[in-house]
Amino acid sequence: MSFEAKLLTVLIKMHAINAEDALALEKAFHDSGVDQFDDFLLSEGIIDEENLLEALSQCYQVPSFDVVGYFFERHYVRMFPKDMLLRNRIIPLDVDENSMVVVASQPDNPELLSEIGANVSYDIQFYVGIGRDICDAVEEFYDKSDTQDAADEDIHEDLNEEHMLAGEFQFLEENGEESISFSLDNEEEDLE
Repeated sequence: MSFEAKLLTVLIKMHAINAEDALALEKAFHDSGVDQFDDFLLSEGIIDEENLLEALSQCYQVPSFDVVGYFFERHYVRMFPKDMLLRNRIIPLDVDENSMVVVASQPDNPELLSEIGANVSYDIQFYVGIGRDICDAVEEFYDKSDTQDAADEDIHEDLNEEHMLAGEFQFLEENGEESISFSLDNEEEDLE
């Protein structure tokens, strides 16, 4: 049974769609050119995110997690290359001792464990999430992170300038002669 058929069966059981519409939806999806069935259902307004998360949880038999608005731990996300997270539509959620929770749009993807294992050595527990929301969260995280890294570098440069002005390097005039004074490990040297 295809993923689309499994998801439609769950949605019918949840009374989110009726059985008569299921075949038409599957055909419309294949004709649409949209890559992911969950994206198609959302973009067409057929189902809301809350019901989709519940249906995905039932399909994959794992807990669901809504990534929208969640603040992901920088350290965990940075363990993985951005392109790998986007390609697999995954994002690390939490670490507990030897275990990492990863939100994935397709937690049954047989290649996920080896791809994740190439970056970390935790035992992996999957939650399911909505693919486009996961990709948005990854993009937003890396956009903010890149901006934050640049801001951190600016602050570091500003601090270095302050140290220079505060006496790390001082230019002095003594008795009409120029001398340069600088401190290195609290030792002063005068050059005349």
